[in-house]
Amino acid sequence: MREKQTEQKLVKAVKAEGGMCPKLVSPGTDGMPDRLVLLPDAHIGFVEVKAPGKEPGPLQVKRLGQLRDLGFQVFVLDDPEQIPGILREVRED
Repeated sequence: MREKQTEQKLVKAVKAEGGMCPKLVSPGTDGMPDRLVLLPDAHIGFVEVKAPGKEPGPLQVKRLGQLRDLGFQVFVLDDPEQIPGILREVRED
């Protein structure tokens, strides 16, 4: 499965939960995660979507760490099977 297909499944699953999953575009701040997961009752998470078996690059790892250090939930998604667990963790925050 390609990265784009996994990303589309994430967006669809978030919408089914009553949330939003905008593409995160941050000019001037390279390495930001691909998607912002916004679920009802102000639950938020950042998701970096990768092709199966691929890892984030060095700059992405740094950026994801910075977000975690700020207290945000950050996930790397490379398999659609991970989506329910990610949404469950975001909801429980």
